[in-house]
Amino acid sequence: MAAVRTSSEVALNRAAIVAVLVATLIFLAPIYWIASTAFKPKELAVSVPPTVLFQPEVTPFIRLFTKRVQMQKPVDPQVYEAAPWWEKRIYDGGERVLKVGKDVQLSQYPNRFMNSLIVAVISTVLAVGMGTFTAYGFSRFKVAGEADLLFFILSTRMLPPVVVAIPMFLMYRMVGLNDSHIGLIILYVAFNLSFSVWLMKGFMDEIPKEYEEAALVDGYTRMQAFFKIVLPEAATGIAATAVFCFITAWNEYAFALIMTNRRAQTAPPFIPSQIGSGLPDWTTIAAGTFLFLLPVAIFTFLLRNHLLRGVTFGAIRK
Repeated sequence: MAAVRTSSEVALNRAAIVAVLVATLIFLAPIYWIASTAFKPKELAVSVPPTVLFQPEVTPFIRLFTKRVQMQKPVDPQVYEAAPWWEKRIYDGGERVLKVGKDVQLSQYPNRFMNSLIVAVISTVLAVGMGTFTAYGFSRFKVAGEADLLFFILSTRMLPPVVVAIPMFLMYRMVGLNDSHIGLIILYVAFNLSFSVWLMKGFMDEIPKEYEEAALVDGYTRMQAFFKIVLPEAATGIAATAVFCFITAWNEYAFALIMTNRRAQTAPPFIPSQIGSGLPDWTTIAAGTFLFLLPVAIFTFLLRNHLLRGVTFGAIRK
C-alpha cells in the first residue's frame, strides 16, 4: 500500500507540475506576442501564417516616439545618406520625421506615459494610506453600524466604471476638473479605496491587539503604537494592497478615455490611437504596450516577496 500510495503521489505531483506549466504558457503567450510584435518589421506583424522567427528591429519604438508624415515622393539620396541611422529606418518605411528647424518633433507618448505614472503613483499612495487608517479604525474600535458602513464602502465597486463615467463627466465639467490630473487622481482614489479598506481590514484583524496594549502600557500614545508597532506588522498587507491598487489605476481605461483629452490623458487611451498612416500600425501599438507593461511588472517584481506573504496572510490559523 505504501508503494502504491507513493506512486500515486508522484503521479499527482507530475500532473500538478504539467498543469502549472500549461497555465503559465497560456498566461504568458499574449505577453510574448505583444513583446515579439514590438520588435517585428511592419510587414511581418500581419503576415499569415504568423511569423515566429524574425530579425528583431527597433523601428517600431522610433515611430512610437516621433511624429511622422507619409512621403509624397522618394527622399533625396543625399538627404538619406546624411540622416542618422534611426531616421533612415523611417525613410525606409515611406515616411519622414517632422522637424522644427533641426529639432525632431516627439510624439505625445512620453507625456502620456508620464501622466499615467503621476496619476497611478499618487492615487495608489492616497488610497493605500487612507485605506490603512480606515481599516485600523474598523479593526480596533467599536463603530456603530460597522457592517452597514463596510457594505456601503464595498458597494462603490459594484458598478463598472463605464456606468458612472457619464454622470462623473457632467459633474467634472461643472467644477472644471475635466482633463486634469487631480480629477483622475480623485476618481482612482475613490475607486480603489473600498478595495484598500476591505483588504487592509483583514490584515489588521490578524495583528494581535496585545502588541498595542503592551506598547500603551509602556507609555506609547495610540498614534505612536500605530506607527511603530502596527505598520511594521502590516507591511506585507500594505505591499499587497499597493500592488493591486497600482495595477488598477495603471490599466484603467474608461475614465481616462472619457474624462481626459490632451493635458491629462494617460497611456491606455492614447496607445490605440497610434494607427499610423493608412492601415493600423500594429508594431507601434505593440511597442507602446510593451513599454507600458514594464513599470507595473517591475513594481510587482520588487514587491513579490511581500505580495506572496500578503495574499496568504492569515490563511493558516491555529
